[in-house]
Amino acid sequence: MNTGSDEAGEVAVAADKTRSGRPEAGQDAEHGLGSRAPEFIKARRLLHLSWQVGVFVVGLAVVAAGIVMLPLPGPGWVVIFGGMAIWATEFVWAQLVLRWTKRKVTEAAQRALDPRVRRRNITLTAIGLVIIGVLVGIYLWKFGLVMPWKIKDQ
Repeated sequence: MNTGSDEAGEVAVAADKTRSGRPEAGQDAEHGLGSRAPEFIKARRLLHLSWQVGVFVVGLAVVAAGIVMLPLPGPGWVVIFGGMAIWATEFVWAQLVLRWTKRKVTEAAQRALDPRVRRRNITLTAIGLVIIGVLVGIYLWKFGLVMPWKIKDQ
């Protein structure tokens, strides 16, 4: 999976501050890949495992709520990505998925702002509106405008 790096051959690894005093390429000094739990939690294995289970359960609940919101009213995708962000505070795989998603969304936004694509989208929208207008005109010409509350009992 491409992790969003522009440099060839770069591998996504957890930042280890003991090996080098400088941050990984594209990362700020404090937050590399890996757990963002406080140091006193990471120092105790059982506490860290409990922390990871808690983060996973909370993230799972948020993602599940987002999935429920997809067919129901609510910001489903926003909530799903919020759950992924919760997971990304602790799990490298979620950080990589969010990095990939952020890159794809940025690319899509740049493509949408391209003048040729905008002209094409406006043209297609105009053609669609004309077709819908013609179909509504044909329907009104053939059947007329009858409101549902004025339909006579048959």
